[in-house]
Amino acid sequence: MNSQDMSIITLVLHASWVVQLVMLLLLGVSVASWAAIFRKLFSLKRVKALNEDFEREFWSGTSLNDLYASAAQNAKQAGPMERIFASGMREYQKLRERRIVDPGTLLDGARRAMRASFQREMDVVESSLSFLASVGSVSPYVGLFGTVWGIMHAFTGFAGMEQVTLATVAPGIAEALVATAIGLFAAIPAVIAYNRFARDIDRVATHQETFIEEFSNILQRNLGAQPAPAGHTASGH
Repeated sequence: MNSQDMSIITLVLHASWVVQLVMLLLLGVSVASWAAIFRKLFSLKRVKALNEDFEREFWSGTSLNDLYASAAQNAKQAGPMERIFASGMREYQKLRERRIVDPGTLLDGARRAMRASFQREMDVVESSLSFLASVGSVSPYVGLFGTVWGIMHAFTGFAGMEQVTLATVAPGIAEALVATAIGLFAAIPAVIAYNRFARDIDRVATHQETFIEEFSNILQRNLGAQPAPAGHTASGH
């Protein structure tokens, strides 16, 4: 290759097949990583909006039974917080149908159902995070492997030369270094996105855990105030 013609495309085309394979792999991983980033970005935005809408309705004074009926009808479009609420109410009503009147048993059953639903919802929200973490941690090393291989390949080509100058060495080394650059190009956005999403997901988890405790307190107050609570009002909080 002409030492003066060292554009990125030319370097890639003149790299060894192993280095080209590494570059192709890293480019594919980078595309998949960006797709996961945008999916997670829109997914978290939707989760936050649905949770805020339900919480606003929850504290508006609507009865628990009406909220539960609405959640059951719109189960597919409901947000995580609404499904957590529905799980607690469903278990609570099942226990009441079995004529269980002990407040502790009713409250523990509803709380366990909400915790189980919370874990399922968090598993869904946290999807793709492990992929981004893997891309961020592994891609630089894959790129480094391509670089090391490319440098080895370049130096084996110099073995038969009587005189090696910078002009003959530079193209081969540059070809190999492109693999490291592509590895960093794939890793850096994945790491930034992972840290951002991890922080946002922690906030969502804390918000939903707080709701579980608040709803449990409402059930506890209602169980202490009347034998068969039907709902709550805004003035009761």
